[in-house]
Amino acid sequence: MSTAASANRKLLVKLAVVAAAMFAFGYVLVPFYKQICEVAGINRILQPDTITNTQIDRTRTVTIEFDANTHNLPWRFKPLKPSIAVHPGELARIDYEVVNTRDQAITGQAVPSYGPQLAGQYFRKMECFCFTQQTLKAGEKRDMPVVFVVDAALPKDVNTITLSYTFFQIEGADVKQVTTPSASSRSDKGISG
Repeated sequence: MSTAASANRKLLVKLAVVAAAMFAFGYVLVPFYKQICEVAGINRILQPDTITNTQIDRTRTVTIEFDANTHNLPWRFKPLKPSIAVHPGELARIDYEVVNTRDQAITGQAVPSYGPQLAGQYFRKMECFCFTQQTLKAGEKRDMPVVFVVDAALPKDVNTITLSYTFFQIEGADVKQVTTPSASSRSDKGISG
């Protein structure tokens, strides 16, 4: 075997080892990242927020706009109201409607995003369909609530917040898992929206 072929073979082995190490690092990074975020208390999009300040700032109003999207998911998904006006510190509720247009059960997970991006720091969700995976039966229609408070510490120059959800299909999810009950089966005591 020639020297060039031997050198090429060694390089190929080194590159294969590097590629395998990069794949392993990427595979391990996801649970490691989740653990770091849980310990540090950051990126807590899948659990309810706690409210520390319960005072309502009636001197200002913030418009909350709602957006709904799906990513490669055969669902119709929309907010029941395009926007609402709230006072910072006020408990509010909005419902989203989702319909599975397929003839089979499908599981999805909603991921929230905010505009402007800094608004996410001041948007406190006590109840949200985004906290758990949602399994919809074939043709099922469901109303799903979001109960939230805009923190009174929101900068004064922010008058509008856009809350956007994107539903992604969860491949291989067990369709027998527990889902959030529909909004119509819950009590709406004391929550406006």
